[in-house]
Amino acid sequence: MAEAAPAGAVERTARLQVAAARQEESGHGIARLPKSAMAEIGVTEGDVIEIAGKRITAARAVLAYPEDEGLQVIRLDGLQRANAEVGSGEHVTIRRAESRPAQRVVFAPAQKDMRLQGPAQALKRNFFQRPLLAGDLVATAGQQQVRDMPPQIARMFNAPAYALTQIRLSVVSTVPKGIVHIDEATEVELREEFEEPRTARADVNYDDVGGMGDTIRQLREMVELPLRYPELFTRLGVDPPKGVLLHGPPGTGKTRLARAVANESEASFFTINGPEIMGSAYGESEKALRDVFEEAARESPSIVFIDEIDSIAPKRGQVHGEAEKRLVAQLLTLMDGLHSGSNIVVIAATNRPDAIDEALRRPGRFDREIVIGVPDESGRREILGIHTRGMPLAAGVDLDELARTTHGFVGADLAALAREAAIEAVRRIMPQLDLEAQTIPQDVLDTLCVTRDDFLEALKRVQPSAMREVMVQVPNIGWSDVGGLGEAQERLREGVELPLRNPEAFHRLGIRPAKGFLLYGPPGTGKTLLAKAVAKEAEANFISIKSSDLLSKWYGESEQQISRLFARARQVAPCVVFIDEIDSLVPARGAGMGEPAVTARVVNTILAEMDGLEELQSVVVIGATNRPTLVDPALLRPGRFDELVYVGTPDEAGREHILRIHTARMPLAADVDLKAVARETDRFTGADLEDVVRRAGLTAIRRMGREVGTVTAADFAEALADSRATVTAEMEEEYGRMKGELKRRAAQIAPVGFLSPGMVQPTREKKHG
Repeated sequence: MAEAAPAGAVERTARLQVAAARQEESGHGIARLPKSAMAEIGVTEGDVIEIAGKRITAARAVLAYPEDEGLQVIRLDGLQRANAEVGSGEHVTIRRAESRPAQRVVFAPAQKDMRLQGPAQALKRNFFQRPLLAGDLVATAGQQQVRDMPPQIARMFNAPAYALTQIRLSVVSTVPKGIVHIDEATEVELREEFEEPRTARADVNYDDVGGMGDTIRQLREMVELPLRYPELFTRLGVDPPKGVLLHGPPGTGKTRLARAVANESEASFFTINGPEIMGSAYGESEKALRDVFEEAARESPSIVFIDEIDSIAPKRGQVHGEAEKRLVAQLLTLMDGLHSGSNIVVIAATNRPDAIDEALRRPGRFDREIVIGVPDESGRREILGIHTRGMPLAAGVDLDELARTTHGFVGADLAALAREAAIEAVRRIMPQLDLEAQTIPQDVLDTLCVTRDDFLEALKRVQPSAMREVMVQVPNIGWSDVGGLGEAQERLREGVELPLRNPEAFHRLGIRPAKGFLLYGPPGTGKTLLAKAVAKEAEANFISIKSSDLLSKWYGESEQQISRLFARARQVAPCVVFIDEIDSLVPARGAGMGEPAVTARVVNTILAEMDGLEELQSVVVIGATNRPTLVDPALLRPGRFDELVYVGTPDEAGREHILRIHTARMPLAADVDLKAVARETDRFTGADLEDVVRRAGLTAIRRMGREVGTVTAADFAEALADSRATVTAEMEEEYGRMKGELKRRAAQIAPVGFLSPGMVQPTREKKHG
């Protein structure tokens, strides 16, 4: 506990700039400050300090992060910034403080629609030795482990026996007044009903928005500066920004971010939900819009947030209703009417920016457009940390591992994942619950925790929301499930797995990874299986598309389908896009007069997507065909399908491996020799060998009926007598000739009529006399 300065001594203070703390430290009541500032005010780690912004609050001092050492910054979480009434970038004065034992502390819920019941003893343990002031917002410490924290403070916040779910509370009153802390003798009271806190930051602040560091910085420049310091823009003689358009896929946190910005900038917040403002009477919608802006002007500084703006401000040239056109015109007029002294900023959100009227998307209205994309791995780790703050996690739960495996998940998907995992945990204790009882026994609640298996089960049910319209999956087939394809497997491993798992190595060498692979070979050799295995081993999403799914009879629909496919693949990168039977989708152009125009347009679209202006980042396209000579030669050059990989029939060792894979769950008799079976199955593909195993099993069932116990060598002999290789010697020879010709074909101009299942004839120049 900190002591008061001796009488007559000069009180030592330090002035530091406020910065945001790490997500995991939200609600722990600590302030991180540099060693120099600690020495300046005469405190050590664990002492209580007073933080004075527009309001006074208190925290326990902890040493700064290593990267902050030497900087005059103090790291505070969102609740502490609210308690001191300061924002990131502002300055506070800190001094050593005296914290007295509290006789009585009264807490109340700080969030609406929340009623709390339970023993105050749990709260007492949770806030034990935590410095508190009446009017402060506090949060019960969740399960997050905090790094670089002194053991004496870690013991206060991370005692598992006392962990509660994270709930935000306001400190209603303390006896005595001033900075106090809870000890063994303190009486703690918890009121059931919500009490309106001093600030709206109990709802959402920057600590509740993960994976958006750069976006928050941009928004603060655009929104907080004009609202907090309008005189800056007056001095510079320019108008402050009027509007910001946030756009990105659904569920990325656009609405939540806008609310956090409003709370952190302490501005009044007005929400316009697009469809709700539409009225049936003439002029009703425009009046409702005007009323919101007038109220915002009266209560400035304020933020007007328009959600789903595409529904109230569509392109006027594309709508037939007069009401929509008048509403767009009214919004334009209102935004033009926002003069520099009005202190109002308009934030709009949409996931369809191209559907908004062009007149809104110019400086003076929406001055800046900020894309809120799908979070990367570190962003997903932050979001998972937020959604599991109040979750009792078992020791085996690794949030870093979950962040790695949830490619393409947005904030809403990760929230759903946490919720599904919690439901799995509840499902486990259901047998112990008495459904007629009013309450759940405390000992059952104490054993409730969310395990790694709960999250793995939840992952089977939750998929990225951006991909709901197409089949996306993380395959469950690995290299161990693929046999007899050594060379093809190695080339795919180098070309796909290495760049997706280690893109820094390619960046360091200044080379680009391959964009596409064309797997070609006889039917049944395992091309699809290879593509699935490489996606699994590279820990990438896998989109499987059949050529027939992309072709439509409507003009332009096929091209749109392909553009949408690649757009979604970019959103859920790293991603492997697998197109089966690609020869039917991209046949050679100019092969004949009877070809449908749609296939030529489809080829052009795929060429542009794979090697166009928009770069494919961490997206690999794998095409499979058994007729590579039919594919348009423009696709076979480097930059599109960089690698042409022949997937042939397996050798004897490969056939034995495949047979072992397919008989792994089959009870084999002692006389079965898989090596001998492999020797007798020359030119058999993987599909042929699977058929042999299936036939042997059927023969055993036919022989023994229900009493079948094992599959014998005689069953395999009979199965082999009924089976044959689908690949002939002539086919192997034909594919061997193709190998050399395909690359040459990509380099030459394709003549009309060159298309044939056989090889390409070189063009001959005509001699003129």
